Amino acid sequence: MDETFSPGPSPNSVRDSDGNVRTVPAGWRLVPPGDAALTRRVKAGGLHWAVVEKKGRKLFSRGVWTSLTAPEVERIREELASERSTDAYAKKKESDAQRRERTQADYVEEFQAAIVAFLDFHPKHAVVAPYLAQLVADHATPVGSGTVARTTRIPLEQRAEAAVIAWMRHQTTGYDQMEIPRVKGKRREVRRLLAQRSRELLDGYRRGEPIPKSCPLRLALLSASVS
Repeated sequence: MDETFSPGPSPNSVRDSDGNVRTVPAGWRLVPPGDAALTRRVKAGGLHWAVVEKKGRKLFSRGVWTSLTAPEVERIREELASERSTDAYAKKKESDAQRRERTQADYVEEFQAAIVAFLDFHPKHAVVAPYLAQLVADHATPVGSGTVARTTRIPLEQRAEAAVIAWMRHQTTGYDQMEIPRVKGKRREVRRLLAQRSRELLDGYRRGEPIPKSCPLRLALLSASVS
């Protein structure tokens, strides 16, 4: 497994996993991020240090330091450019794009079905479930969104539940306007309390109770329908 580093305090330094600062070896050069194929070939072509920066829960590539010379890196760029100019490459890219679109469409459909199953609304309110599922999926499933719906670390059913609760936190509570003290664990506590309220609200729909006009979920759905 490749060792990765975080950015160091100076342009030619990095930090290892233990927090130690290392100076980039003399003669190495930084290949910027943005071209996955180039990065793969540079890594395969010589010694390298991959640099990533964590912001929140996401990791962002900051490039790869490589022992390859400038002419060697340029040769790899030219080889890639030549390959990418062929009809075969264009057809492969189109085929890959279509496959990704089909995979994404299948996942969105599967995810929406999992949301409807989690909601389990009473027949009186069953018509609401698919619409809510669509709203949640539209927000949570886009590739690169970084939401819980894109993780594979938990089962689909848990992803669906977490996505619904997250959507409701932003759409049916005052969470976005809250001034939460910067105390460790306080934001998690607030989210837990709001999640409990959201589950209680959903339970009313599951039991088939009359839904008042002031219901936060009803208002959120009405607002989404006219936006």
